[in-house]
Amino acid sequence: MPPGIIESDLLIIGTGAAGLALALYLEDDLKVTLISKSQPSDTSSFRAQGGIACVTAANDTFEKHISDTLNAGDGLCDRDIVESVVRSAPAAIENLKKWGVRFSGGNSEPELGREGGHSRRRILHRDDKTGEELEMRLLERVEAKRKIYRNHTAVNLITDRNGCGGAYVLDNSTLKVKTFTARAVILATGGCGKAYLYTSNPDIATGDGQALAYRAGATVANMEFIQFHPTCLYSPVEHSFLITEAMRGEGAVLVDTSGRSFMKDYDPRGDLAPRDIVARAIDSQMKKEGVKHLYLDIHTRRSPGFIKKRFPAIYAKLAELGIDITRENIPVVPAAHYCCGGIHTDAWGFTDIPGLLAVGEAAHTGLHGANRLASNSLLEALVFASRAAEKIPSAISGRKFIKPDRWEYTGSRLPEEKVFIEHNWESVRRIMWNYVGVVRNDYRLKEAEKRLKIIEKDVNFHYWRYLITPGLIETRNLVETAKIIVRSAAFRKESRGLHFNLNHPGKKERFRRNTYISRGENPTGRHPGASGT
Repeated sequence: MPPGIIESDLLIIGTGAAGLALALYLEDDLKVTLISKSQPSDTSSFRAQGGIACVTAANDTFEKHISDTLNAGDGLCDRDIVESVVRSAPAAIENLKKWGVRFSGGNSEPELGREGGHSRRRILHRDDKTGEELEMRLLERVEAKRKIYRNHTAVNLITDRNGCGGAYVLDNSTLKVKTFTARAVILATGGCGKAYLYTSNPDIATGDGQALAYRAGATVANMEFIQFHPTCLYSPVEHSFLITEAMRGEGAVLVDTSGRSFMKDYDPRGDLAPRDIVARAIDSQMKKEGVKHLYLDIHTRRSPGFIKKRFPAIYAKLAELGIDITRENIPVVPAAHYCCGGIHTDAWGFTDIPGLLAVGEAAHTGLHGANRLASNSLLEALVFASRAAEKIPSAISGRKFIKPDRWEYTGSRLPEEKVFIEHNWESVRRIMWNYVGVVRNDYRLKEAEKRLKIIEKDVNFHYWRYLITPGLIETRNLVETAKIIVRSAAFRKESRGLHFNLNHPGKKERFRRNTYISRGENPTGRHPGASGT
């Protein structure tokens, strides 16, 4: 191995549920390296409150879970993928139990929750902190057998004519770029919620995987479908705190400023309608009343004892902020929550670049369609981690290591004024929130694209002139991903699922297809690698 190069069979970028599960599923004799930008508590997986959707109840069936998923996906789910993932759920749950994950109610007969879009109770959870339980149990096992480089940020993928074979990675503490090579690279980097002003996502959710893959030439799909969670806490001091949909599953209702329940005005399913409908309803109601937030009422629907037992983390957090949810309403606002599109993969997690895979929220597998059904995300991460692990050994057999070019530093000093990076980051988030949010129109999308190009020019100036920093890398990725979202949204001349355009309010059959985009190409409804017409 050449000096200064860190070599392994597989390089996993990201340590959320998908990356950790893949590391555990892979054969022990494979050398696996993981890199992570920060700490376990900073991942979206760790913050997941709801749970994992899985058919276990006597009155539930795979067919009902499949139907609920397809209905939420609004015509764009890949039915074969949906069926296979739903039927794989019980095996995924059994593996979690073997890895030490504990569910509320006990692992023999877990307590089941219900969330919007589900026709039955089928959500396995650990109170209201399922993600924390999952992340920590998996991490314990991964750290015992694999090497994790923490506080490392991927800069660019390493490719040649044979595909992907590694990544240039910034050590955040030294600001030195390291070279990692591998027979295959897996992007498990999560979502891109920080492209928006209001989000439930952690600060690290900057679309890194989507941007890395796009720059390398991979196809990205359906990035216009950004799911806005209906109920993020509205607070001047606490940002990005989610109020789980499971609370509405347990009887909580959304109310306006006068305390009136309003969701039946928008959908017969009321507070348990799918997320896209609920988020738009809240957005519409806020505009009608001219207010910045509405409320979630659980205190008149459930006893204080039930609330404290079922939602201990939310109760404790809001109590710190002076809100007693057993006695008063919770101020809420929609917030960017989940990216239903991503790096396009096949049924095993492989992209159209040899040696490059994607799993978890970073990937577009066909499961979610135009809108994700609640608690299908952790399920997707686990199932596709298992699928990828099954195919990887044969796929990398015989693959040679790439001989990477030496990293060339483009500057010798740090950016003179950090304010440029912070200003660009803030500008991207405000542009996306104001122009590419819950409700869109053609003019707003054109304005967003125009303004993002100006920011991109400034970011690239700093990237090529100075030493790179974690903040600069994230801002670069954020701008890249935001541009992909805008271009994808402008291409879809209809309203479907999470994408609602005032200029094109109805569904159109010719747009009942995925949106594909790759570097240097305009968005298209046909995958570049597809055959036929």
